[in-house]
Amino acid sequence: MVKAERVQPGDEIHMGPPITVDRYGPAARVNHWITALSLILLAISGLALFHPSLFFLTALFGGGQTTRWIHPWIGVVLFISFYIFFFQLWKANLFTRTDVKWLMSVKEVLTAQEDKLPEVGKYNAGQKMIFWGMALLIMALIITGVIIWDQYFLEATAIPTKRIAVLVHALAAVAIICIFIFHVYAAIWTRGTLRAMTRGTVTGGWAFRHHRKWFKELAQRRRVDPAE
Repeated sequence: MVKAERVQPGDEIHMGPPITVDRYGPAARVNHWITALSLILLAISGLALFHPSLFFLTALFGGGQTTRWIHPWIGVVLFISFYIFFFQLWKANLFTRTDVKWLMSVKEVLTAQEDKLPEVGKYNAGQKMIFWGMALLIMALIITGVIIWDQYFLEATAIPTKRIAVLVHALAAVAIICIFIFHVYAAIWTRGTLRAMTRGTVTGGWAFRHHRKWFKELAQRRRVDPAE
């Protein structure tokens, strides 16, 4: 059984003052924003192709034909960018017994009673659920997307298979849009989270409050900037 990793390469404490903690490096942040932008563009272009009432959105991409051409290619970009992220972070997102306890304390989570929650590593159970949900849905989207990508794979599958793929693709798209909205809301709701994906660092107070086990392990390893 693979053990979840609480600390990853690049995670580091800087004593300050104030104390800051490196959470994501430049490459990870760029990749994250490529993934986010790809999801937004896919959601808009996909909705434009999904229903006639939303067809006006194709104007953002230069018209219906251009939207139909560019949509699957953005999907390829999303798949590549997300799975680069995936292979860097999957071990840190493995579930542990602590995550079960965290999920059972949903009332404390919603009311921000951090002192009553179990100490968690770099990611809590909610973040892990988003991570694995995204991983499964993006895989479903790329598989079904290729099946219905008639420009290149028209004769690769039978029409009944394509019909099923269209349905699964649409359902997966709706689900991933909901997860993405929740992810953005959670990032805004938990003050200080966005800083991790803009500056790459979080404050020592944020790390201690929200990911105390991760922070303590970093402190124990005394992974401090040599200049300090």
